[in-house]
Amino acid sequence: MKHLVDTLRATHHLDSGGYKTLLSSHDREGITYLHQQARQVAVSGFGHGIYVRGLIELTNVCRNDCLYCGIRRSNRAVERYCLTTAQVLQCCRQGYELGFRTFVLQGGELPRHRAPWLVELVREIRAMWHDCAITLSLGEWPGDVYRQLHQAGADRYLLRHETRNAAHYAMLHPAEMKLENRLRCLDRLKSLGFQVGTGIMVGSPGQSLDNIVEDIEYIEQLAPHMIGLGPFLPQHDTPLGNHAPGSSDLTTRLYSIFRLMFPKVLIPSTTALNTLCPGDGRLMGIMAGANVVMPNLSPASVRDSYALYDGKASSNAESAEGIKQLEQQLSTIGYHINWGRGDYND
Repeated sequence: MKHLVDTLRATHHLDSGGYKTLLSSHDREGITYLHQQARQVAVSGFGHGIYVRGLIELTNVCRNDCLYCGIRRSNRAVERYCLTTAQVLQCCRQGYELGFRTFVLQGGELPRHRAPWLVELVREIRAMWHDCAITLSLGEWPGDVYRQLHQAGADRYLLRHETRNAAHYAMLHPAEMKLENRLRCLDRLKSLGFQVGTGIMVGSPGQSLDNIVEDIEYIEQLAPHMIGLGPFLPQHDTPLGNHAPGSSDLTTRLYSIFRLMFPKVLIPSTTALNTLCPGDGRLMGIMAGANVVMPNLSPASVRDSYALYDGKASSNAESAEGIKQLEQQLSTIGYHINWGRGDYND
């Protein structure tokens, strides 16, 4: 296994068999070595600073009906909300005063007629905080909407492809959603000049190691600027709510694999990982090569309603108000907050 890790670090590539071995090996010494090498690469490129992004959960309204997602259209148990422009700007104002220089607007897919509002919201954020990066994670839109959002001032767009395998994609989504459209959206975003992020849910229902290898090879071809990975976590009001959670071990192996493949890529240590492993998950991700965390800037009154999965961590060091606690946690492993925008640099 060490030979494979060394090859991946040197060449940024393995064949499919090599990736599968890294994912499936029970060689604990080799797994530790994988994480050590990824951590060395991350520190070499970014030092011991971890970028922070202010997460604003814009809305839990969604026109889609994904079978795993707690804010799916058919879930009648959700109390729906959509932040107002004034509320979003207040979140940004609070975040800026704390030191954040990147805002991440995440949400369900709003009805198409709300696109002009989204564009104007981005324009207002850009006008008020011109030195900040604006990241969007708002799902699939027509190409002209993506273009308008970019022209209004959005810098980055995160759209997880979720799985590169069409049969697996069909297990997770209703028939009207197509993998081809998701991949087409990613290509459009990249062609428009966005810094683009993609990723998967690790351990999602029906996922095999061969599926994950397909995902690795797709991401290798796409060459994104951000890679968002987290373990699958069930939500009890969904058709897949009885499925077991994903694996923290497999998730952190993927962090390390992608760090060795892409030394400069931005990899968040996700809330889902910290939810699966309370208190330790965020640090586990960083020790495996992640270099971004996203404290929650959303109004406290709506955080419980943005219930993508059960038990979502959104307080203490996962929140903007817990930033001192986050700094203390990072210091225990020799890291600190980097308040910069943290743009991707080739």
